[in-house]
Amino acid sequence: MTDSPTPRPPADAAATPGSPAPADVPRGALAERMGMRLVRVGAERTVATMPVAGNTQPYGLLHGGASAALAETVGSVAAAMHAGEGRIAVGVDLNATHHRAVREGVVTAVATPLSLGRSVVSYDIVVTDEQDRRVCTARLTCALRERPPGG
Repeated sequence: MTDSPTPRPPADAAATPGSPAPADVPRGALAERMGMRLVRVGAERTVATMPVAGNTQPYGLLHGGASAALAETVGSVAAAMHAGEGRIAVGVDLNATHHRAVREGVVTAVATPLSLGRSVVSYDIVVTDEQDRRVCTARLTCALRERPPGG
């Protein structure tokens, strides 16, 4: 999940005038350090990219933890869009399966909902390389809560 609990209204930032632009949606310090960039933001579809460079393990391959962090970030942003004003989304479960190695370029994560409830949401996240080959498949479940006082 993102470092910032700032909720946003449910909207698709790439398509809805007046909604927060992807650059305005909080990603958190880790996402910024890893070079993640939100491309499209909405409860029904959120898309982000991340460079492989700087996010590798000792063998020069994209680190599995980097793929997982990207998946959790994009899913958490989508969940926050669904949560709406005055509510927050907190990740409670993340699982990821890594399918192929990536050495260079940019990977893209797309989060789409599996279940959008009032108190729990689940997202399917697919991470692909620049040739549109699946790198990682993840599932994120978030609890939706009222924003705590002062939060």
